[in-house]
Amino acid sequence: MVSIIIPSRNEIFLEKTIQNLLDNATGEIEILVVLDGYNPPERNTDPRVRYIHHEPGIGMRAGINSAAKMAKGEFLMKIDAHCMVDSGFDQKLTVDCTDNTVVIPRRYKLDEDKWSIKESEPPVDYEHFIYPLKFDPISLHGFRWKERAESRKDILIDDTLSFQGSCWFMKKSHFDKHGFLTIEGYNGLPQQEAEEIGLTTWLSGGRVVVNKKTWYAHLFKGAKHGRGYFIDRGQTRDCYRFSYNHWVNENKEGFIQLIEKFWPIPGWPTNWKEKLWIP
Repeated sequence: MVSIIIPSRNEIFLEKTIQNLLDNATGEIEILVVLDGYNPPERNTDPRVRYIHHEPGIGMRAGINSAAKMAKGEFLMKIDAHCMVDSGFDQKLTVDCTDNTVVIPRRYKLDEDKWSIKESEPPVDYEHFIYPLKFDPISLHGFRWKERAESRKDILIDDTLSFQGSCWFMKKSHFDKHGFLTIEGYNGLPQQEAEEIGLTTWLSGGRVVVNKKTWYAHLFKGAKHGRGYFIDRGQTRDCYRFSYNHWVNENKEGFIQLIEKFWPIPGWPTNWKEKLWIP
């Protein structure tokens, strides 16, 4: 069984997302919906759906963890509350998910008015880290890797350096083994979710792969729909500093090996090893 976790706070597309998951699953699933500090006006009555209400809200990371503890499935999938999925997504992801692997479906942009894929936008298969010294504070952020997508377009299951945290899939044993999602240091924030999961997996000998046999479509809410989870700017900057120090400074050898595995990376200078390690 696949246990699907949806963290949510003030999400206007939550019920559409839930119904879409129910309609397109072809295997046994359960959906664990985290209602973080709010109660939506309607709830899906399908017996496969369970609601977990936290009042007051406890934050995205803690909310996901609360649902993971209740999950009954062998596999865990996390997806944002403003997404649609491919038919049979659950079984297509299960087939290529081994013990120490995180699987990311191909990502499209969602047209929320038509509730369909934005056909004018190409899918995202791979992400790389933007050169960290471009940010203040210096930090890790993923970005679409067009060059890798073009050169490896015929490889259906393939390694990716990073991904967007809006959707991930893994065995529950992998989640439990590594204690995702950490509260301390990250301040319980949504930020650096993909960096924590991806780098933990890569640096422990696992793999993060894109599965091009299936997909999901994610809505970039932007100013039009607003952000559900409140983000404190000061806490966010501290979260970025902690993440960078932990993964780049404290795990220097492993980080070097990972970057070398995916080299060359767009926008990174050839002398990156001389510049990346700072106090």
